[in-house]
Amino acid sequence: MKKLWDISPPVHARSPVFPGDTAYSQQWVASIGPGCPVNVSAITLSPHVGAHADAPLHYDPEGVAIGSVDLDAFIGPCRVIHAIGCGPLVKPEHIAHAMDGLPPRVLLRVYEQMPKDQFDNALPAFAPETVMLLADHGVKLIGIDSASIDPADSKALDSHQVIRQRGLRVLENLLLDDVPEGDYELIALPLKLTTADASPVRAVLRSI
Repeated sequence: MKKLWDISPPVHARSPVFPGDTAYSQQWVASIGPGCPVNVSAITLSPHVGAHADAPLHYDPEGVAIGSVDLDAFIGPCRVIHAIGCGPLVKPEHIAHAMDGLPPRVLLRVYEQMPKDQFDNALPAFAPETVMLLADHGVKLIGIDSASIDPADSKALDSHQVIRQRGLRVLENLLLDDVPEGDYELIALPLKLTTADASPVRAVLRSI
């Protein structure tokens, strides 16, 4: 039987978000009791809470919303590459050991233990030249277990601009703590949110 790795961090009121972003909250609007057969809740959250897919609209004023993005990039062969302890930017030399025969999807593990209860202002990110290298090798989706493919204090968002220019898709805030380096099948479909700049995903890896 093929093994599944759940690579989505838990989502709750203490889930870290970018400073100023909307944290997860939940209110009960109906509760099981006399005259009510169900529990129903209302939730409020940034679509960037937890594991999520960015839409082009997030980093391009003319970009499409996540509900219009083709789903092919979010499902299929994938490689997890370990780049733990490489510093603030993962550079091409940090992934050179895993470049042969790349599948169309690459996920970087940059943390020994992903921070699940507090935001990491010093989060590791992709160097833009690393994104360009992966695109040159036919990669169409990149992912990372930090909150962004760019440094938290970046205003230029250089790596986001590379994926805009090269047409790549991106996953952020993945949970890769227990995932060995190697090849898998990725399944991480975004919701069909027709006007949103991102979408939560329930991301999983399946052994091949």
